[in-house]
Parts: sequence; C-alpha cells; structure tokens
Amino acid sequence: MFQILLIAFLAVPILEIYLLFQVGGVIGAGWTILIVIGTAILGASLLRQQGFSTWTRLNQSISQGQLPPTILVEGILLLLSGAFLLTPGFFTDGIGFLFLMPPVRKMLAAYLLRRGVFMASGMHTTSFSHTRSRSDAAPKSRPQENNVIEGEYEERKDQD
Repeated sequence: MFQILLIAFLAVPILEIYLLFQVGGVIGAGWTILIVIGTAILGASLLRQQGFSTWTRLNQSISQGQLPPTILVEGILLLLSGAFLLTPGFFTDGIGFLFLMPPVRKMLAAYLLRRGVFMASGMHTTSFSHTRSRSDAAPKSRPQENNVIEGEYEERKDQD
C-alpha cells in the first residue's frame, strides 16, 4: 500500500505539470490559469451544493434512528473531491468532478464498502431519542451487543 501511495504522490504532480504545459502551449498561459481558477470556483460551488444534500440525507437518516454507512463514505468522498478540486491541475479536477456526480459517488461508496476499505461493522440501526420520559425510557430497538445495562437513576441530596 505504501508503494502505491508513493508512486501516486510522485506521478500525479508530474502528470499535472505535463498537462498544464500541454494545454498552456495550445491555448496560452493566461487562459490555462483562468481555466484552473474557474474549475476551482465551479468545483467549490458544486461541492457546497452536494455537501448540503449529503448532510441533509445524513440528518434524515439519524432522525429515523439509522446510521447508513454509504452516506458516511459519500461524505468522505466529497471531502476528497474538495481536495482534488482545490489542487491546481486538470487531472485532479477531473477526479474531483467525477466524485461530485451522485451516481458515481454512490457506486464508488458501495464498492468501497463491499471491498472492506471502510468497515461498517459497528454501524447497526438503533432508534434513539434525546429526551425520553419514564414511559418511553427503553429504546425502540436494542443494540446487538449484550454489554449494555439499562437503568434509571435519581439524584438525592443526603440530609445529614
């Protein structure tokens, strides 16, 4: 894994420089710089929109008592997309824009979960509520682990 990352950290900047020179030779340095800045601005705008959409879906799932791992991995992919879009260059912009496409992002998130790149073992569905009264003190769905002890407590001031 380390060797793959090392090769990527060396190859990507070289590829970016090569592409910048090639595009700059065809359309000029000024236009190349404007395009790189424009893709960063456009990417940031799209990232903001997609990020809010993913955040809304995550909040809806949490309010229903679920924590779906696919949405969490999509959030990680959006963070990576932002990093790629802010990195100057055409290759990284292409990858960043690719991660911004919801169908591509969902398929990639599902693939990464299937391959075990991200483990979802601790993420089971459990209903919960922030404010519970005595009548609904028990959760609607119990976690699968048996090491949870439920109970009630009452604060008392000792009068000595």
